[in-house]
Amino acid sequence: MIDGYSTKKKTDDICDDVCWENSKSALSMSRLRCILKGLDIRTYIILFVIIPTFFFGIYLHGQKISYFLRPLWEKPPKPFNEIPHYYHENVSMETLCSLHGWKIRESPRRVFDAVLFSNELDILTIRWQELYPYITRFVLLESNSTFTGLPKPLVFNINKEEFDFIKPRLTYGAIPGKFRKGKNPFVEEAYQRLALDELIKIAGIEDDDLLIMSDVDEIPSGHTINLLRWCDDIPQVLHLRLKNYLYSFEYLVDNKSWRASVHRYQRGKTKYAHYRQTDDILADSGWHCSFCFRRISEFIFKMKAYSHYDRVRFSHYLDKKRVQDVICKGADLFDMLPEEYTFKEIIGKMGHIPRSFSAIHLPSYLLNNAEKYKFLLPGNCRREGG
Repeated sequence: MIDGYSTKKKTDDICDDVCWENSKSALSMSRLRCILKGLDIRTYIILFVIIPTFFFGIYLHGQKISYFLRPLWEKPPKPFNEIPHYYHENVSMETLCSLHGWKIRESPRRVFDAVLFSNELDILTIRWQELYPYITRFVLLESNSTFTGLPKPLVFNINKEEFDFIKPRLTYGAIPGKFRKGKNPFVEEAYQRLALDELIKIAGIEDDDLLIMSDVDEIPSGHTINLLRWCDDIPQVLHLRLKNYLYSFEYLVDNKSWRASVHRYQRGKTKYAHYRQTDDILADSGWHCSFCFRRISEFIFKMKAYSHYDRVRFSHYLDKKRVQDVICKGADLFDMLPEEYTFKEIIGKMGHIPRSFSAIHLPSYLLNNAEKYKFLLPGNCRREGG
């Protein structure tokens, strides 16, 4: 104070005025309150509405954002060498082989169909009935745990009477699971595929026999396998292009399923795998019917059991009513965007899968037993227990 005047600098900052005071009220005011007093309404909205909403949106939809932006950080794989596929029941095998640029053999090759099995009884029946006339040996391996370490019964062994029609040709194996929850499920999957390699050898496979490598729900058409066993000069390894269905043959997603493959077996070289192994692929060679189950409980089990279990981000995804609604809408069980490599393809596939009303060129056993398997045909989206 000089000549009755204060030396304190004047300011328009209300927080600064209070904090310069020596009163008890000023001393007890927190720094945060000082800061907040000087904020306008727009800043409050940004801090307490927009920013929290942004982070909550990331929490809910981060996976969708990541998949939508996939074209920015991942390039599409190298295109396959697409081999045209010719077939008609009234065309001779010699002509069919010639149309593919191959020669006909004097006798057909032996064919081995090998699968890892979890719980897909209905689809396995349709697969084996479709392939039965052309398969020398059926090879099946199951475990008492899932890839994610969950315990499970030996479903095939319990229901083996349903498959008496292939019993003379069956090589069956069961291995104990490791029950390591939290571990990478692809490690357990690789372990089971190695065990399947050994079971195939036990089944008696020899060089130049055909070996089908595919999941249970990736079903080659019978005429495709018949063509490959009768024709010479086919590729050593050949992927099969399958029509891609979801939940049933009512929802045709696309024609891009490619993981199924057929190998001319080479001892010491051929290893059972489920990834890209060659550039050659035969067009229109069968059906891939993913999550094609009879019961809601089977959908829920697979959601928790298969290698991509991390897609179950929220517990309500497993709600029975939600699962049933998703099936009938043709939506995605995991609320994900399409796994594509261009924005055009992602946007084109967003939303529900359009219904198909065609049941043409489906497995014959399915149509001959339409009442039993009506849940797989157009117009029958309701599931048991839903």
